[in-house]
Amino acid sequence: MKYSLPKTAKLLRKKLKKYWRSLNHWFLNTPERALLEAYQAAERIKNIELEHFDNKKISSESVKYTENVMSYWQVYLDKNLTIIKLRLAEFQLSRGFINISNSILLDQLKVIDEVVEKYAIKVQLISSSTLGSTSQPIEINKQPDSSNINNIKATSPSPNPRAFWMSISKTLNRVRADFAPQAEEDFIRNYRFSRNRTKIALRFLITLIIVPFLTQQLSKEFLVIPILQRVRGNDATKVFVNSDMEKEALHELHNFQEKLRFEYLLDKAPPLSSELTQQKLKNKAVAMSEEFRIKSNNEISNVFADLISLFSFGMVIALSKREIWIIKSFMDTIVYGLSDSAKAFLIILFTDMFVGFHSPEGWEVLLAGLAEHLGLPASRNLIFFFIATFPVILNTIFKYWIFRYLSRLSPSALATLKEMDDA
Repeated sequence: MKYSLPKTAKLLRKKLKKYWRSLNHWFLNTPERALLEAYQAAERIKNIELEHFDNKKISSESVKYTENVMSYWQVYLDKNLTIIKLRLAEFQLSRGFINISNSILLDQLKVIDEVVEKYAIKVQLISSSTLGSTSQPIEINKQPDSSNINNIKATSPSPNPRAFWMSISKTLNRVRADFAPQAEEDFIRNYRFSRNRTKIALRFLITLIIVPFLTQQLSKEFLVIPILQRVRGNDATKVFVNSDMEKEALHELHNFQEKLRFEYLLDKAPPLSSELTQQKLKNKAVAMSEEFRIKSNNEISNVFADLISLFSFGMVIALSKREIWIIKSFMDTIVYGLSDSAKAFLIILFTDMFVGFHSPEGWEVLLAGLAEHLGLPASRNLIFFFIATFPVILNTIFKYWIFRYLSRLSPSALATLKEMDDA
């Protein structure tokens, strides 16, 4: 007991120092963290405008959507606008305490300002000049002085006292909104809309899988194969559709002949005369010709059935524009809901699978199976040429997408991806 107290006090002091350093680090990064979240929310709004509203304002006047679809986009817009309001207020408030110097903040502020002006957001921010000044909206498009571009600092040593009461007022308003008479109705309406959207998206995904599959199977069995059997007939010269199939048949026939000889040498079969041996080989060849004729018809029919299936898939896509928009919004919600680590994990999994070090073996198996399905000879030269070119092109496109879009959509996911690649 005499020595346990000093050791416990020393450990406690170390833990307190560790917690204090982490808290201090978190506090010092508050302005950049708040502005980054506001910037990401603004980028999400701009991406929705670009993809779904022809790069116009998110409104029913820009693009004609149904009421349910517009209700979804309005909820999505309000959510991100609220994030921008809160994070900009947090950014301006924290600047009263912390000196920051980061030239990237100006570019982020310009992007945020475009959204702020387009949707007329009245964001009340803390003035950085005097304690008694009134709150003013952020002004981002003003050209900063060249000497201060890389040194953004707050001039006020203390924040505006009105910010405290503003935050209290916002909290009270949020609590009041939760107890408003229509709060329950709004919650139920949003829940029903989200449920209906999920049902439509899942039903459409199942349709995209089932309709082409059934079309391929039914058209193959009841349309293509009967026509092929009538056209090709029983002509012995039309047994094989490619040289690989012929080599396979000859190899199987040779193995059958060797099997007869092997059984005779082991005294498991009576001696066979040359006439009997030839008759057995002939019967085997006839059976194999019928088997390979059916296989040839099946592979040729796959080509036409796949084309019909592809046409049905295109018809489903062309007649389901509303469902396509809904499923895109559904997928956006899932993707944006993933953490940065999950996004980086999926990106690395996809790239390693299709353009990674072990991907050539997978591409070779896939192309050989596709050639067999369509009745084409599996040319190794063509397969190796494809492997030497297509994954390289795919890797280039993917790296450009990471450089061009991922850095804007989710900078933190990009940083996580780089750390996982370097690990």
